[in-house]
Amino acid sequence: MNPILTMFISLIATSGVFTVFLCIYAYLKRKDIPGAYTFIIYTAVQAIYIFAHAFEMASDTLAQVKGWTMIEYIGIAGAPAIGLLIVMQYVGINMNRKRISLLFVIPTLTFIIVITNDFHHLFYKSMYFRENTPFLTTDTVIGQYYIVHGAYTFGCMLAAVVLLLRRWRQTKKAYRLQLLTLMAGQFLPMTGAFVYLMGVTPYGVDPVPMLLCVTSAMYIWAIVSTKMLTVIPIAKESIFESMREGVVVLDFADRLIDFNGAMIYMFPGLSTQMLGLTLDEAWIQLSGTPFPVERSQDGEQVEMVWRNTAGREFYYQIRSSVVRGRNGDPIGSLLMLIDVTEQHLLQDQLEQLAYYDGLTKLFNRTEFLRRSKSLLTEMQRDNLPLSIILFDIDHFKNINDTYGHDVGDLAIQHVVAIVKRLEAEAPEALIGRYGGEEFVIALPGCSLEQAAILAERIRAQLAAESMSGSFGTMSVTASFGLSQAGSGQFELSGKAGQTLESLLRDADIALYQAKRAGRNQVRVFEPQAASPLLT
Repeated sequence: MNPILTMFISLIATSGVFTVFLCIYAYLKRKDIPGAYTFIIYTAVQAIYIFAHAFEMASDTLAQVKGWTMIEYIGIAGAPAIGLLIVMQYVGINMNRKRISLLFVIPTLTFIIVITNDFHHLFYKSMYFRENTPFLTTDTVIGQYYIVHGAYTFGCMLAAVVLLLRRWRQTKKAYRLQLLTLMAGQFLPMTGAFVYLMGVTPYGVDPVPMLLCVTSAMYIWAIVSTKMLTVIPIAKESIFESMREGVVVLDFADRLIDFNGAMIYMFPGLSTQMLGLTLDEAWIQLSGTPFPVERSQDGEQVEMVWRNTAGREFYYQIRSSVVRGRNGDPIGSLLMLIDVTEQHLLQDQLEQLAYYDGLTKLFNRTEFLRRSKSLLTEMQRDNLPLSIILFDIDHFKNINDTYGHDVGDLAIQHVVAIVKRLEAEAPEALIGRYGGEEFVIALPGCSLEQAAILAERIRAQLAAESMSGSFGTMSVTASFGLSQAGSGQFELSGKAGQTLESLLRDADIALYQAKRAGRNQVRVFEPQAASPLLT
């Protein structure tokens, strides 16, 4: 074999060995390498191309050359597209399967056209051995599709280089060697292919397989020195856009400079046309009002409520941070909006369970007692009266025994609905479910006479409105007992320094008197003798 040819084949074989090493390394480290399988395929197809080219150069006949050329294109057809995918993964550009498959339309057509070239000559019009060369070297007359494949190959490589160059300024110096290595991996083969097509290479030899030896060596060096495959820098833009929290960047004049995709999801009306507006101006376009909360100090948190066009409320926790320049001076601010709606809903549910009765949505006994004690203390401090109305449903046990507990629950809800209708007359009233069918109302600043009038209205409404359902029609009545804490003009029934427990006990005594008197009536507690205030 000619020594020059031996040298070329040896260089190509060395390139193939380096490439196979990279392929094996990527496979062994596949769990630690992001996008490992793409790199494995990339190095595997390059190895096929390199070794097939070496066998092509050692061939003695055109038939052998054509056979090895077909094998070469198993690798060379798709390698540029796979290389572009590797670069896109490196810079954080995600592609769905449909778009990835579109990248391989031309490489697939290239391979099919190459293996069927003898039938149409779209790729090579002819192939022949060169004359006056120290060893057999083939040359070709290219066909129309060769131009398509060449343009696509150069396009993929150029796009990869451009993507890497765009990341240069955003990449820390520690990772720029990785960028240089990846750019060389695309730029050197592209340059070699261009020189080969210009026909200025020694003896017409394709330099690309030998240049891949250089790029493979650079990859191995970068893997060892910068952990190129296992440690990949993430672009700031990728972090910014992938954050689940909404982020707004403002300049020193509170103008909108940037925001991420999460903000658009949270506030669908937000658009890039608002960039340059102040935050208040942008918010007026969104909701008709300025930004609803004041910006907090650096690191502090505030909360805002947002109601969307469907009327649903969202709660956002806002964290503000100062953005400083290189000299440490403030140059703007950054707002991070965290969706805490679910936490609010959970908190509301826990509050409902802790403070409210599940059937009636009134205060439960514990919460009513807690609030009423505070109210009583306040009224005594201001020398104002506090009246208590205690009432329960008449013959409730008979309702449960005759119709069942479901109808009993309906009776309770029927009573509560009527009581709530009269809330407008006493907006400060506290209403609670005191027991099973027993209810209690605390009326701050309300005299005993006023409380008796309100109780009588409730009683009359209950007596007048029957309850209907699948069980038929049923009249639901209730009995009422009243007491009062107060001083001065309430000497007859109010006692200074009364406790809530004594007030409730007095109201219970009056309620018992109403029951004994025939039910469906209002009685007020009197210390000396029980006599109805209203009959």
